Amino acid sequence: MKKWALGVLVLGILLGSPAAAEKGQEGEALDAATAWIALVDQGDYAKSWQEAAEAFKKGVTQEEWVNALTANRSPLGQAMSRKVATKESKTSPPGAPEGEYVGIKYETVFERRGTMNEEVTPMRDKDGKWRVSGYYIYTP
Repeated sequence: MKKWALGVLVLGILLGSPAAAEKGQEGEALDAATAWIALVDQGDYAKSWQEAAEAFKKGVTQEEWVNALTANRSPLGQAMSRKVATKESKTSPPGAPEGEYVGIKYETVFERRGTMNEEVTPMRDKDGKWRVSGYYIYTP
């Protein structure tokens, strides 16, 4: 009897619940967003483009991306603090190809601008890895 109960417990842990799988998905997406936004924070805009999702790269060239961030993100200064405000799983965001997405909204305090909202949207790319497909920054 003990072996059977232990087997059921192990099977339950291995299979997990849908809620646990969803949390894992959001966790993977958050990890991808965190690594990607660190590149932006370091001013490595070209690398952030290289590490982005294929859909992202189809929408903007590397040169356009670097120029846009140089003009709009660099003047804000260093990110002094950043916290996740919301996370939302999506499958069909407007204007984007169908797929798995997690919209992550951050409240970020910048050195020269104060509090701004950043939205980073990782998606599961064709190879199964989570990569950023969208980035927006705006005043709250």
